[in-house]
Amino acid sequence: MAHTTRVLILQHPLEVHHAKNTARLLHLSLTGSQLLVGEVFDVPSLQTALQGPATNVLLYPAGEQPTAKVPAWPSGRHAPEAPLRLVVLDGTWRKSRKMLHLNPLLQSLPRLSLDGAHASRYLIRKAHKPGQLSTLEATCAALAQLEGRGGDACLPLLQAFDGFVAQRLAFNP
Repeated sequence: MAHTTRVLILQHPLEVHHAKNTARLLHLSLTGSQLLVGEVFDVPSLQTALQGPATNVLLYPAGEQPTAKVPAWPSGRHAPEAPLRLVVLDGTWRKSRKMLHLNPLLQSLPRLSLDGAHASRYLIRKAHKPGQLSTLEATCAALAQLEGRGGDACLPLLQAFDGFVAQRLAFNP
């Protein structure tokens, strides 16, 4: 699945072997995506992953920002002449906050919060609050928001995801 926005997924090591690893599914489905595993990333490696002509933006809720100095990414579609790289943290909320705290380079990135409330399709996982999405769902919503393509930006991927969830529910009713 091709998008004008590149995706960099930073996955916490404890998420790698989960049977419900939506970050891996996302990475395998998005052309040009990159997946790095770690909790603390060495600065040169992270700088290499973030370099290039793209503007980096971190998918992270505004209310979860540890510093007030970080600019928010403007909502809505970005200019086609300005390529973007969406940086996504994959882990529990606690793990993602820790990853952000331990990686100052990530703290300096502008943040993108999702517009509106999104209902999770991830029925095999318990969300602690309404609107908490899997990495795959949140990334698809962010791509739709950034690319101005509404809900169809990742429709084939979300339909495959629904099939994955249905299969898991069939085995564990």
